[in-house]
Amino acid sequence: MTWLQTHLAVLPVLLPLFTAVALLAIGDGGSGASHGSAALGRSRLVSVASVAVGLAIALLLAAGAAEGDLRVYRVGEWPAPFGIVLVIDRLSALMLVLVQLVALPVLVYAGGGWDAHGRHFHALFQFQLMGLAGAFITGDLFNLFVFFEVLLIASYALMVHGHGRLRFRYGVPYVVLNLAASALFLIGVALIYAFTGTLNLADLALRIGQVPAPDAAVVQAGGMLLLVVFGFKAALVPLHLWLPGTYAAASAPVAALFALMTKVGVYAIVRVHGVVFGDNAGASAQMVESWLLPLALATCVLGALGALAAPTIARLVAWLNVASVGTILAAVGLLSPQGWSAAMYYMAHSTLIVAALFLLAELVGAQRGQAGGRLEPAGPVAQPALLGTMMLLAAASVAGLPPLPGFLGKLMILNAAFGSAAGPWVWSVVLSIGFLTLIGLARAGSILFWSVRAEDTATKAGASPRLIGATLSLLGAVVVLAVFAGPLKRYTDAAGLQLVDREAYARAVFGSGAPASPVRPFGRGDRP
Repeated sequence: MTWLQTHLAVLPVLLPLFTAVALLAIGDGGSGASHGSAALGRSRLVSVASVAVGLAIALLLAAGAAEGDLRVYRVGEWPAPFGIVLVIDRLSALMLVLVQLVALPVLVYAGGGWDAHGRHFHALFQFQLMGLAGAFITGDLFNLFVFFEVLLIASYALMVHGHGRLRFRYGVPYVVLNLAASALFLIGVALIYAFTGTLNLADLALRIGQVPAPDAAVVQAGGMLLLVVFGFKAALVPLHLWLPGTYAAASAPVAALFALMTKVGVYAIVRVHGVVFGDNAGASAQMVESWLLPLALATCVLGALGALAAPTIARLVAWLNVASVGTILAAVGLLSPQGWSAAMYYMAHSTLIVAALFLLAELVGAQRGQAGGRLEPAGPVAQPALLGTMMLLAAASVAGLPPLPGFLGKLMILNAAFGSAAGPWVWSVVLSIGFLTLIGLARAGSILFWSVRAEDTATKAGASPRLIGATLSLLGAVVVLAVFAGPLKRYTDAAGLQLVDREAYARAVFGSGAPASPVRPFGRGDRP
């Protein structure tokens, strides 16, 4: 037990890594193998068991974080800021739980046959989880880049898994744009390091404010480059155009898993621009204040309009993902602990509901014959009552109808914005997109379930209990968010306050209020 407690913080990264290696050793029976093959069956069992254990670990870490403790793991016992450090606070623990809550039902769903459409699905899935977990718990800006690359490389292969012209059509630009974003990430990191001498997040939060005004302009340039990178990952306007087509072209379980990837961008914006470049950053304090909130509100509007015009249900869900990111970042853009608390709650809701909608979109499309997911009249679905009820529950929560968590999350955001200078804009946009979302989903529902051609017959495709059960579990998790809204709100409130306590974060990372061997920021006098 002592060993487990000591190394618990690193297990969210090591567990999927070792699982992926084991899955590569087991093999999956080759390309096109039947989903009932022995090798693929073993891969499914190992992968699901690993994610279940990962969920238990994440819950243990969240339980510890709820007590207010900051769990710090120094890889190789190298002291910060010189070594790799992993930090578990309330926010990172929440994100770890969210990753596993999405991954488990998505993996069960993929076991219904999608994992047999190509090679090494489960190994790639585990590498993706490794990158996601690492990005959420790393305490170092450069290692954030490293984990970004791990999850992106896995996502490249998962995006085109199962092949198909449409996936390659959207997959190639997805890879190229992400490579360009990675190059900008490195440039931004280099500019910040050149004038601070550190990339440790705890150290940066203390040192950014010490950079003199002339050099602070270069640090701010690095920070703005990082905002471009994180905004691209999160699909923030005007960097959002890649997402709808890419997510709609991916297989349903992959698109559901990708709902987590936009949240990595949101998380990075909170950590870097909300905390490091926060109100104690001197000349660089709150440098994104005039940019982030307007762009977030524009993202909300364009996401809702895109959902209204979507030709397929998968594209509709992808645009709803864009709108949800805009709503989350609108709360983040308030740059207050109360706003961040609301953003965390709404982020948990939107991630679960978008993942559920991607799976549900395929279930409905599979039962509509040749029309598939196109929003046009077709034959009746084989399970209209069940799928219709699931769609109604999901639509009500996305639109923000009480008493579901979508309503509660938006109410928290409106409350956080009340009294601020941007409050009227936030209220207007959040309420308006809720109405537009409701119209878009009502249009889709009426076409899918009421505009039925009598000459077409229903098909039982997609009626598997495995597929239905996995989708229902995600919707059940959404209901749990509403049932336990009170305790979750207290948790996110404490998490928002913990983020602004930079000194406590530094004491946990360094063991004292400052690094043992301070690294003096570079200045003009350090260069010949």
